[in-house]
Amino acid sequence: MSRPPLRRQPVGAEVLPDRGVHFRVWAPRRRTVEVVLEGDGRPVALEAEGDGYFSGRVAAARAGSRYRFRLDGEGTPFPDPASRFQPDGVHGPSLVVDPGRFAWTDQGWRGVAPDDRVLYELHVGTFTAEGTWAAAARELPALAELGVTLVEVMPVAEFPGRFGWGYDGVSLFAPTRLYGSPNDFRAFVDRAHALGMGVLLDVVYNHFGPDGNYLGQYSRLYVSDGRHTEWGEGVNFDGDGSGPVREFFLANAGYWVEEFHLDGLRLDATHRIHDRSADHILAAIGRRVREAAGGRITFVAAEDDTQEARLVRPPERGGCDLDAAWNDDFHHAARVVLTGHHEGYLHRYRGTPQELLSAAKWGFLFQGQHMRRGVERRGTPALDLPPAAFVTYLENHDQVAASAHGRRLHALSDPGRYRAVTALWLLTAGTPMFFQGQEFAATSRFLFFADHNAELAPLVRRGRAEFMAGFASAATPETQAALHDPSDPEAFRRSKLDLSERGRHPEALALHRDLLRLRRETPVFRRRLPRSLDGAVLGPEAFVLRFFAEEGEERLLLVNLGLDLRLESAPEPLLAAPEGTRWRTLWSSEDPRYGGSGTPPVTDDAGWRLPGRAAVVLGPEAS
Repeated sequence: MSRPPLRRQPVGAEVLPDRGVHFRVWAPRRRTVEVVLEGDGRPVALEAEGDGYFSGRVAAARAGSRYRFRLDGEGTPFPDPASRFQPDGVHGPSLVVDPGRFAWTDQGWRGVAPDDRVLYELHVGTFTAEGTWAAAARELPALAELGVTLVEVMPVAEFPGRFGWGYDGVSLFAPTRLYGSPNDFRAFVDRAHALGMGVLLDVVYNHFGPDGNYLGQYSRLYVSDGRHTEWGEGVNFDGDGSGPVREFFLANAGYWVEEFHLDGLRLDATHRIHDRSADHILAAIGRRVREAAGGRITFVAAEDDTQEARLVRPPERGGCDLDAAWNDDFHHAARVVLTGHHEGYLHRYRGTPQELLSAAKWGFLFQGQHMRRGVERRGTPALDLPPAAFVTYLENHDQVAASAHGRRLHALSDPGRYRAVTALWLLTAGTPMFFQGQEFAATSRFLFFADHNAELAPLVRRGRAEFMAGFASAATPETQAALHDPSDPEAFRRSKLDLSERGRHPEALALHRDLLRLRRETPVFRRRLPRSLDGAVLGPEAFVLRFFAEEGEERLLLVNLGLDLRLESAPEPLLAAPEGTRWRTLWSSEDPRYGGSGTPPVTDDAGWRLPGRAAVVLGPEAS
């Protein structure tokens, strides 16, 4: 990176060790750039370095100073594109922040080992009633007790309005003022590390938000010509003048790891990040995160609708060397079997036993096949990828909000079937991810909410209605009329968790806690070795998965999502116990502790009896 000496980042405002603040900005379309300090009417000109950069020291500035940049000596000054904080929102002045003033206590933190990763996605504004970093930090011990090891925070880059999901962020270096100060964010991370948990940040590098984005005032080269996304203008990572644009985003990826001690990133919608460069920007981001961590273990995952295996392949095989990719296929197949609906983008799935066991064995279901006649292929071969390379989930922010009224999956399914699929999710291949409140069967909805201005709000509302109309059940006039308005503050309020439900729903909490303990303490469930899992269909809605390991450590996971199934004859070799042993039941989703009705013996001299709508774990014992 072409940063001057003594600077940590190539752009932005940085407090100098002796006195003053050093400012640097890329503005190739401008002749002059001046720093305008709030309360001081004398602008200070920055020096033109060449290549469009302007920089200089302002002696009167200090940590806490508010400032803007005046461009070409005229008009209203603009916020810093690399502002570290926007105390009055996206349209207000930027604030000089000194990250060195925070006293970290995590010097011994080394990160989360791959086999220990259990993710938990949360939205800071709705995770607690207060909606702040400080309030969220108070709830971290409960997540640690559950068994979570990585907290994944939805985007926090400053965005317009009083509430939102964060995917329309425009000040990418500034954590939003809605949740507290930058040091409040640091305190949240420091607390998580003290409890043995890492923190990931969801970042949006595929488009620019439509309101409050002043980058175009500095350079039009930030935008990629002809590459629009459904959410806004795409980013120029490979066109003319893209070098400083790439540097800006790479600096942002490293900034969160260096100055906030984050443990990695979740990259939003990477299928909308276009780059024909020899060094793909996603590969460069992964390297930058690892460099910034200074030896700590990091985790970078992509959300990619095209399911390209190259994202997680090593560089020597032409890959981007990311750690994982979200596995929508697992979610879609599970959602279909749990709800009975395969509409909208779920129509390609049937929720069959074969789909579920194939997802458990191989990750993506679509690895280059046609999705349907006349439609392009989806995905690329991924049979060689390690199981941990797939992030699996039953809920996330998008999928909960994709139901017409933001209802949770447990509320759309039969309780027994939901418990059984939860066991399949947490005990099989992949890196599991919870969505906030899922662990205690939250009754709160999670709706799409966005507080846009009067011009954008109707467009967002119409776009959301059109998206929901892609689901046949949500396309009826009655359902369309009942859809909520994303700009209504009530949508935001209704999405807040009621954390007292942890105590009121002990069965759900016990189910998830026990399954994570079983995963953590059982080597064959924890290690996720390639080719250590096989499976077979046993009935119309039943299947078995066998986890192979050393003698005495093998396990069977029986899943029956239909009626009780009796197998007097079982011509399936995966059901055979290791020599000299017989199977005994170790765990059942129908345990009364989880709200179940109990589990009779699964196998005896009369054959096999698979309880309906249940999952059972078996282990060998001497016969």
